[in-house]
Amino acid sequence: MTVVTNPAIRTRFAPSPTGFMHVGNLRTALYEYLIAKSLGGTFVLRIEDTDQERYVDGAVDIIYKTLKTAGLIHDEGPDIGGDFGPYVQSQRMDLYKPYAEELVKSGHAYYCFCTKERLAALHEAGGVEGGYDRHCRDLSPEEVKKNLEAGVPYVIRQKMPLEGETTFHDCVYGDITVQNKELEDQILLKADGYPTYNFANIIDDHLMKISHVVRGSEYLSSTPKYNLCYEAFGWEIPTYVHLPLIMGKNEDGSVSKLSKRHGATGFEDLVAQGFMPEAIINYIALLGWCPKDNQEVFSLEELCKAFSIDGISKSPAVFDYDKLEWFNGEYIRKMSQEEFIEFAKPELEKFPMITPDLYPLFTEIMQPRITRLPQISEKLGFLLELADYDLELYVHKKSKTTKEGSLEMLNIVLPMLHEIEWTKDALSEYLTGLAEGMGIKNALVMWPVRIAASGTAVTPGGAVEVLLLLGKEEALKRIESGRQRLSEALSQ
Repeated sequence: MTVVTNPAIRTRFAPSPTGFMHVGNLRTALYEYLIAKSLGGTFVLRIEDTDQERYVDGAVDIIYKTLKTAGLIHDEGPDIGGDFGPYVQSQRMDLYKPYAEELVKSGHAYYCFCTKERLAALHEAGGVEGGYDRHCRDLSPEEVKKNLEAGVPYVIRQKMPLEGETTFHDCVYGDITVQNKELEDQILLKADGYPTYNFANIIDDHLMKISHVVRGSEYLSSTPKYNLCYEAFGWEIPTYVHLPLIMGKNEDGSVSKLSKRHGATGFEDLVAQGFMPEAIINYIALLGWCPKDNQEVFSLEELCKAFSIDGISKSPAVFDYDKLEWFNGEYIRKMSQEEFIEFAKPELEKFPMITPDLYPLFTEIMQPRITRLPQISEKLGFLLELADYDLELYVHKKSKTTKEGSLEMLNIVLPMLHEIEWTKDALSEYLTGLAEGMGIKNALVMWPVRIAASGTAVTPGGAVEVLLLLGKEEALKRIESGRQRLSEALSQ
C-alpha cells in the first residue's frame, strides 16, 4: 500500500450510524480512501452521530466491519485514535456551541426564537423565499437578551448575505455560482444544543485539517453555505470533490436514482448474495471513475496507484448487477485451487459426499461455471436429493436418445459399473469404450447414465463427473432406480 508521504492530504469518511452501509456510502468511502492513498495522505474515519433520532444500535459496528471487509483501513478513527480526536461527534459536543456563538458575536449568525408552531404555519403557507422569513434576524440586542434570560428556547441561524452571489470550485463540476438570495438562513445549532449536520461538518473538518471533502452531488447546493461559514471564521476552504449520482435499473429498462435506503444495495446484502468484497470494491470504483486505459479488473493496491480525481465523471453511473456478477466471476476464475476450495467451504459443507479427494474435480467443474457462491448449491442440488424427474428427459433429439434405447443402455452398463474401479479414468474408459465397441456416439451411452444419476437435464460436468461426485453406492442406486422406472413405464 502507498506509504503516507504527504501529511497535508487528509480525507475523511464521516458516516452516520443509521443502519447498513449502502452502495453510495461505500463508494464515497472508497473514493476518499483512494484520494488519500494515491496522494500519499491520511484517511480518517469519523462517526457523525448527532442525529440521535436516526441512531441505530449496532450501526457503528457495521461501519467498522464493512470497512475492514472491504479493505478500506483508516489511519485515524474512534477505535485507533489519532492526533485530532475524539472522532465521534457526540463526544465533541462542547466544541460546537462556542463556535456558533462566535459567529453571533461577529454578526454572521443570530438567535432565532421562533416556535415550532410558527415555523410549521410558515411552511404550510409557503411562498417564503429561502424557506424561512428571517423573522428573528434583526431583533434588537435588548430583545435577544430578554429572551435568553427568560430561558426562551432558541436555535442559532447562519446570517446569509441577501445580495450578490457566491462562487465555489469543485474538482468534478468546475466553478458553480449561486445567488445569495436563494440561500436559507440555515440552523447551525439546534434547540437541544446539538449542532446540525452541516455545521458540525465544518467545525470538525477544520479542526481535523481535512484537505479534501468528498461527498455526493446532492450536496452541491449546500456548498455555498459551507463556504460562507468558512469565510466568516477566516478559515481555509477545503478542496471539494462532489460525486455523480448512482442510478438503478428499473424493470422496464429505465433508470432512476438508487435509493440510499434500498436494502438490495447494502454491502452486507451483496456479500450475502455471494459477491466477493474485492469484486464489489472493484466494481464500485468504476461507478463514476474512468481509468486512463481500458483496464477493468483492479486490486485495491492497483486502484490506489491508478486513481486520480480528474478521472471522476459528472455523468450519473448506473448500478448494474449483471456487470457486478461479471466482475465476481473474473475474481473467482483467478483463484488457485486452494483459494477456490477455501472460498467454497460454506457451500461444500452442504455436500458431505464431496470429500477432499474430490476437491480437484469439484474445482475443475465448478470454478469456470459460477459467478456467485450460492450458485454451487443451485447447480449441485441434485447430489443431495434425486428429484421425481419426468422420464421424457431420456429423450434427447440432438443426441437421438429414446426411452427404449436408454433402458437398453442402462441394462448394459449397470452390471459393469458394479465391478469397475470408481475413478475418472476407469469410468471414462469404460463408457467411451462401450460406445466405440457398439459403433455409436458417446452421447447414446452418457446421456441415459447422466439422467438416471442426476434426474436433471443440465449438470456441471458430464456423466463421469456426476458419477464421481455422487459416489459409487449412491450412483448405482440411482441408476438402478432409473432402469426400473423406465422398464415399468415401457411395459405398460
